[in-house]
Amino acid sequence: MMLSQLSATAAQNTSKVDWWKYLLLAAIIFIVLPLSLDIFRLNLIGKYLTYAFVAIGLVLCWGCGGILSLGQGVFFGLGGYCMAMFLKLEASSPEATAIQSTPGIPDFMDWNQLTELPWFWQPFDSLAFTLVAVIAVPVLFAFIIGVAMFTRRVGGVYFAIITQAIAAILTILIIGQQGYTGGVNGITDLRTFLGWDIRTESAQYLLYFINAVLLFGCLFAALYIKRCKLGRLLVAMREKEDRVRFSGYNVASFKIFIFCIGAAFAAIGGAMFTLQVGFMSPSFVGIVPSIEMVIFCAVGGRLSLLGAVYGTLLVNLAKTTFSESFPQLWLFAMGALFIGVVLAFPDGLAGLYQSYIQPWFKRVFKPKASKPDVPKQSVQAAEPEADSASPSLKESPNAPA
Repeated sequence: MMLSQLSATAAQNTSKVDWWKYLLLAAIIFIVLPLSLDIFRLNLIGKYLTYAFVAIGLVLCWGCGGILSLGQGVFFGLGGYCMAMFLKLEASSPEATAIQSTPGIPDFMDWNQLTELPWFWQPFDSLAFTLVAVIAVPVLFAFIIGVAMFTRRVGGVYFAIITQAIAAILTILIIGQQGYTGGVNGITDLRTFLGWDIRTESAQYLLYFINAVLLFGCLFAALYIKRCKLGRLLVAMREKEDRVRFSGYNVASFKIFIFCIGAAFAAIGGAMFTLQVGFMSPSFVGIVPSIEMVIFCAVGGRLSLLGAVYGTLLVNLAKTTFSESFPQLWLFAMGALFIGVVLAFPDGLAGLYQSYIQPWFKRVFKPKASKPDVPKQSVQAAEPEADSASPSLKESPNAPA
């Protein structure tokens, strides 16, 4: 009974979609920002939007499914590193690296006295393989983690701590294997994509719009998942996991699936980050960026897909503003922002909109219903007919109960 009530509630909450909100976000991203910002600021916004991929995945995992992952930076970084490996191999042609001891390999490998390209780098010379690997590698890693954790019913705080530890381990591994990964500097000096210079203004404009289109693709995919039966089951699992399990559903499979979806979204964001910024380093893989990504989702509202995008933009704009004006205080400002969200408006920007702004809009713009002018005599004339009809209905044996 409880499961059906939870599913019905979730269905009611997702039955109606205010498409004008999505159109408004599209107008802001595709029209307002490109027309009002210079290329430097627009490229910053494009960088922020790559984080929104992660926040959307967290809405599905954390908001709908109750799976709090503090290691989403791992999947963001894996997707970014896969794309960076392809771009670095293109930039490391024998002609471009003729001054090295071993031409044809990335410069950091030559510095670390490697004499040939490692075997796991070689397939990334193909764009088709790279595009598949951008999704497949993080999803496979998420699948392994999910099977190891969810089949043993590890969840809640324990799962969050484990994902945080995985982020720390991967960061240490990347830094330690400097000859294969670029170490603490990461993979840098990425210039071209299939011979196309990605550092020009025209390329940055085009990459911004490609990034925005992919973001809306993930946004609508997440909306579909949230509104279908799977989304209702995720909400039911979040509220009463045991009841869902006793109803015959394999809870672990659903958790593994949605965790892999979140990893795929984060990986796409990481790949687009590498293309727009021109490098990838372990500083985007570790614990700190992973927690910041959770903050993006929390500020926007962990139950709102649109809120995840707005929250990502707001937090990063605030971070940039504080770091430019008060470089010593922006970390404290970020902490205060997160504490304020938890204490003052736990449902984030979406909760503020639903609690205050939406009711105000309804009061202001709701048309007042006008009462029809009915002549008084006609009302008085109709009353006897109604009175005379009521006894017949009561006395009739065939009258419906």
